[in-house]
Amino acid sequence: MSDTHPPDVSIIVPALDEEATIGEVIERLLALELALEIIVVNDGSKDRTGDILSGFSEKIQVITNQRPGGKGMAIRSALGVARGEVVVIQDADLEYAPAQIPSLVEPILAGKSNVVYGSRFMHGLHPGMALPNKVVNLMLRYAVRLLFGTKITDEATCYKAIRRELLLEMDLQCHRFEFCPEVTAKALRLGNSIIEVPISYNPRNQKAGKKIRWTDAPEAFATLWKYRRWRPPSR
Repeated sequence: MSDTHPPDVSIIVPALDEEATIGEVIERLLALELALEIIVVNDGSKDRTGDILSGFSEKIQVITNQRPGGKGMAIRSALGVARGEVVVIQDADLEYAPAQIPSLVEPILAGKSNVVYGSRFMHGLHPGMALPNKVVNLMLRYAVRLLFGTKITDEATCYKAIRRELLLEMDLQCHRFEFCPEVTAKALRLGNSIIEVPISYNPRNQKAGKKIRWTDAPEAFATLWKYRRWRPPSR
């Protein structure tokens, strides 16, 4: 992609010890019929993640951190070099199928919205999700409604597509998984509605490498509360 023709979409992939899936994730992203760039943040991986990414060196950008900094920090570092009109977050596992990304970015590229979430729960909670995670996701849904007066079905979804200029305006401060509630809160505080589109989802467990825990929930609720009256520094 030349500098004179920036991509429509920047896909940011935070990765920590994902040797089992990272190669297939990148292959699936490269197969998408979109004008895109792929930015992978190898966030201190100790397995073969870095070696696998090196095989794609001419097709993707890789940012390598010597020590894990957290998902939020990884996204923020990639956002600093992203050039696409729309930014999409893609986890390095296969819980979320990359083939669904075009449906996420279409409303933004068409000028219909600035923020699109891929909802795992528009047709009910996933039967394969652990009960504590289901409870937390329901509570997050109601917290957004209570604090911001907005109904969404899936606040914590990884599949968030957001216009890049809007993300930059948010002045993100996240380090870990609080990226999701910070973005949700700030998008709503900036007057944006959140469009949701249904997506499929294949949950994995901790044994398979899942890193977020239901015990991360207090930080998510605290973040929503923290930014309930947030305004950008320039306003």
